[in-house]
Parts: sequence; C-alpha cells; structure tokens
Amino acid sequence: MQIDPSLVREFAPTGRLRAALNMGNPVLAHSRTAVERPAGVTIDLTRRFAQMLGVEADLIQFETAARSGAAVAAGAADIGFMAIDPKRAEAIHFTTPYVQIEGCYLVREASALQRNDEVDRAGTRVVVGEGSAYELFLSRHLQHASVVKVATSEAVVDAFLADSGIEVAAGVRQQLEADARRVGGVRLLPGRFMVIEQAMAMPRGRSGEAQALLESFIAEQRRSGFVREALQLHGIEGATTLL
Repeated sequence: MQIDPSLVREFAPTGRLRAALNMGNPVLAHSRTAVERPAGVTIDLTRRFAQMLGVEADLIQFETAARSGAAVAAGAADIGFMAIDPKRAEAIHFTTPYVQIEGCYLVREASALQRNDEVDRAGTRVVVGEGSAYELFLSRHLQHASVVKVATSEAVVDAFLADSGIEVAAGVRQQLEADARRVGGVRLLPGRFMVIEQAMAMPRGRSGEAQALLESFIAEQRRSGFVREALQLHGIEGATTLL
C-alpha cells in the first residue's frame, strides 16, 4: 500500500512513529508467552502500522493510561492505545474500538456486597487507578459511593487491602483476577459494571486523511483476524475482539 509522503510526515513528524503504551493494562501491553519485553497486541499493532508507513517505531512506555493519554494529547507521542472516553476525546481522536474488556469490582470474602448494583451506596469507598477509563467512568456515574484514587492500576488491590475502610476495588477483570490469585481472601462480584472499549488514538487536529488512514488500518486488523490472533499468541484471555 502506497502512503502519501505528506501523511507519513503527519504521523511521524520526527521521522519515527512514537507510540504511547499503557503498561498498566495487562490485556494490551503484556504477554504471557513472549520472552522479549515489552510485548503484546498494542506493540504488534504499532510495528505493523509503522511498517505500513515505512518508518521505524519508538515504543514509549507509561505506567498508566492517564500518562499515556497525556503524551498523545500533547503531541509527545504520535499514536496511542486506550479506552474511549469523552473527557479524553477533548484532546484525542479515537478510532472505532478494536477490542472490549470488562470493568469489574473486587471485595473481601466476608463482604456483604453480592451484586454490582449494591456498590453505589452512601459510605461505600471504591478504590481505582487515577486517570483510568473506569476511574473516569465511576467518577461520573457513582452518585452515592465515593471514589478513592491511587497512582496506578497495579496498586489498587494492595491499597484496598491496606485500608479496611475501603470496601471495593475496581479495575480490569484480568488484573483483578490475577491479584485475587496473588493475595487470596477476596472475590470478584459477578458480571461487570462497564464495558471498556479500546481504540487506537492520535492527537486531535490531524487531517481528515490521517483520521481515515488510521481508521482503515485498525478496521483491517480487526477484519483480517490480526487482533484476535495476536491476543491468542500472547496468551490473553477474556477480551472480546470486535469485527
């Protein structure tokens, strides 16, 4: 596929494609099978897109979605991979989503909470990773429970266990399941409180041609089965690939 040189310069103004990676998401930027690091579906997509543009890729790693998104919004990264959110969309352009993951609640074994709809009650404290898709969502939607923010998604369960006054931990299902196996004495509430739609992203203000190119790229990776196969290759389960 021949890409107009002006579009290549728009996507890679430094001559290299700078990709912001959210290393705090175990579905997107981690692999259970690959020896090299970083590895995961977003790394595979970055390299594939860079190859299409005919440039090399720089993988810029961030601990959180908030920092990754800030890099894209500021133009310090050329593309990124993160959950679609209206607040982020003020400074970031998103493609249509390519995968869905679930936001879930975790409680102590002895907790009286049994269902997701029981969480939003006065006095209930819910700990989340600051700037994550589920923190932004819960901060908008919880009307009675209060949100407690910690620096990273990986720190959520440890902060939850360290403070007996926090009744609920919220996060990506895969991260919470891994933490539950690690610490014991906790359980996930059945189901989910939200579906998190993950998309490719780039700074707002780019041309309509650039938006169309990124959209067509991710659409082809879904349609061809590349996203599904990459998740399988890296041993990632529980994510729904969109066609």
